[in-house]
Amino acid sequence: MTKRMWMALVSLAGLFLGAYLTLYKFGFIGRLACNVSSCEQVQTSRWSVFLGLPVATWGAGFYALMLVLAVAGLQPRFADSRRLSLLMVLLCGWGVVFTAWLNYLEAFVIHAWCEWCIGSATIVLILFVLAVLDWRDTPGDTLDDEPTTLA
Repeated sequence: MTKRMWMALVSLAGLFLGAYLTLYKFGFIGRLACNVSSCEQVQTSRWSVFLGLPVATWGAGFYALMLVLAVAGLQPRFADSRRLSLLMVLLCGWGVVFTAWLNYLEAFVIHAWCEWCIGSATIVLILFVLAVLDWRDTPGDTLDDEPTTLA
């Protein structure tokens, strides 16, 4: 499997996780399946909403976008696109920063850990590593035009 295939698969797992937590936040799921018993404390804290939407919904949107970009990157037209690779690196980098902030809040503000949030943080980190490796290994965009010279 290529890195972009792995990214699509990992993004799909993240999308399912984000959808599960979003369904909980909107009241479609009664109780979270959680072994550490503090998931609900995290999910019902004031920090579980960002710009009017549940953080889990933002996560589901992030994973959906990464899934679309990874699948698009499998198409021959974008197979060698360094721009697409760079876009995925930047998005995943932002995801790592945002996730680090959320983990900080869990540890030092909420004083509770959510195993689903830790799982999502792991998924974001895996996506970032895959995106960096994909960017490093992508040969580059090719242009059909003749190179221009500065004269």
